[in-house]
Amino acid sequence: MDFNKLTRALVFLAALALAGCTVGPKYQRATVPTPPNWSAEAPWRAAEPKDGIPKGAWWGLYQDATLEQFEKQALDANQSIQLAISRLEQARDLARVQVAGFFPSLSATPSAQRERLSAGRPIVGSTAPNGVVTQNIFQIPFQLSYEVDLFGRVRRNVEAANAQYQASAADLENVRLMITSDLASDYFSLRELDAEIGDVEQSILYDEKGLTLVNNRHAGGIASGLDVSQQEAVLDAARAQVHLLRQQRATFEHAIATLAGSAAPSFHIAAAALQEQIPAVPLGVPTDVLERRPDVAEAERQMAAQNALIGVAESAFYPSISLFGGGGLESADVGKLFDAPSTFWSLGVSAAQTVFNGGRIHAQVDFAKAGYQGSVATYRNTVLTAFQQVEDGLSGLTTLADAAAAQQKAVDDSQRFLNIANDRYVGGLVTYLDVITAQQTLLTNQRLATQILGQRLITSVFLVKALGGGWDRKDIDALQVRPSAKSVVRQ
Repeated sequence: MDFNKLTRALVFLAALALAGCTVGPKYQRATVPTPPNWSAEAPWRAAEPKDGIPKGAWWGLYQDATLEQFEKQALDANQSIQLAISRLEQARDLARVQVAGFFPSLSATPSAQRERLSAGRPIVGSTAPNGVVTQNIFQIPFQLSYEVDLFGRVRRNVEAANAQYQASAADLENVRLMITSDLASDYFSLRELDAEIGDVEQSILYDEKGLTLVNNRHAGGIASGLDVSQQEAVLDAARAQVHLLRQQRATFEHAIATLAGSAAPSFHIAAAALQEQIPAVPLGVPTDVLERRPDVAEAERQMAAQNALIGVAESAFYPSISLFGGGGLESADVGKLFDAPSTFWSLGVSAAQTVFNGGRIHAQVDFAKAGYQGSVATYRNTVLTAFQQVEDGLSGLTTLADAAAAQQKAVDDSQRFLNIANDRYVGGLVTYLDVITAQQTLLTNQRLATQILGQRLITSVFLVKALGGGWDRKDIDALQVRPSAKSVVRQ
């Protein structure tokens, strides 16, 4: 075959590669039974198009400047987020590695040497003169190779790598959502402890006044020493509770420091009031969860990657066709190295087909199919878990709202109970034990009301997280590594 015919053959094979078939199943997202609406009762409602959780900064719902400051700090300095960013960069680079398979590989190995040929060498096939020969050899050879992607092995590898790249992007968003939601939960737990400490400290002030009253009555011979001892015991117990609450607060403060990427010893949060307004969390319909939860998107992209790997495994059933060529410059005189007679070249094509390998390819295909089925199960379980978490958040907020209303009534009733007990004690109608009982009842109900408020805020954070935190999978759909002119000139 002359050069022109061989060139036409190579061009034909390259065109055939571009139009070649792609083996393996076509990807379709697995179906999951999805209810039309959430089961939550009023006042919850589906979000309208104009509504929505603030995109990228869902904590803005709470309008807390301190929380916003910590969240921004965490996004910049949290090490788990930095690790996820590194994994995303690796996934992108692996996709670039697979895209390189669309292009030929060209290498050059220039060399220069000086050699002396023996006078006693065999002369069979040699064109060199007899006797000792000393000569220079200068070479600039090039080697070109290209695998024709007739059956889509490269295309399926690129498809899988891009799906993994998108899955890593969704994983990064999921890590961000987990870190920011954990920080918000810890922050509201800390603020709830601030409020509890305030309740107990307020009770201590009241107990100190009560102790003064009892001491005065004891000095006047009206109250017994038993009344004094009882009030002192109540006061000391309240002081002990403050120390325990501060220890719990320090634990949450340290956790926030780590989430925000700061060293705990140098990180401090000033006490502040616990906000009493629970923000309304905009709801969508259950199908929105499939597009707004980054963990669902990650599981779906992993499923797409596993589907593409089936095609990669099946491509081994078909022959591999490669184009190869070589050429370059060679001369014994460096001054004539770039002359036309110093050029050489070769072109060729090869095909390889596995005839027998003990069922290895079948096993690899079965392995890939099993991996895909596992990814389908993971995806469906992730979706069902998402539905469960949203329902948990909705029912939790509804129940806690009812509990908060009932508990506020209990606080009001306890305050009236204490007022009456004090009046009756001063009038000599009851013992001081009744006053102590009323004090403890009021403190217990105040703390429980504070705990319920804190739990409502934490549950609202949980619901925001369950809804995806305002994220949208459109952010990852555009992430693709494609062949480009830039890829051709880069190593």
